Amino acid sequence: MTIRLRAHHLLCLLTYVGKGYSPAFTVNYDAIAERLSRGEDILLVSGPDDICAPLLDGADPHCRNESVVERDRLAACDVGDFLALPIQPGVRLDLDAAILARMRQAFSVGGVRKACGGCEWSELCGAIAAGGFAETKVQRSVLQD
Repeated sequence: MTIRLRAHHLLCLLTYVGKGYSPAFTVNYDAIAERLSRGEDILLVSGPDDICAPLLDGADPHCRNESVVERDRLAACDVGDFLALPIQPGVRLDLDAAILARMRQAFSVGGVRKACGGCEWSELCGAIAAGGFAETKVQRSVLQD
């Protein structure tokens, strides 16, 4: 199967440790993190994605806000420049161990974090990066690839 992700979730998955907006959100995200760790590919989409799914039934989900669309735009630019790949809807990515490690390194030094400005999770993500990404849920080993 393929995991549908919006651009800024390429950054969020780097630091995901099982915390989220609601229990349903974290259960869903945990399942997505496991699938990513097993090597499922990513299809970039515009707007709400597989991670957003549990939030979409609520009143006025933030996933559709213009601020989140802007966060996607900034993430697409940063990640696209960093990976030298187009980060746009319809593109497929294989998040192998090498790319995951490179992205985490860039994230830890602030190289791909323009999209994180104003995000309520930014402080937590910064602490996770400073701690070497310990206990993150998305893990790929070279042996898996």
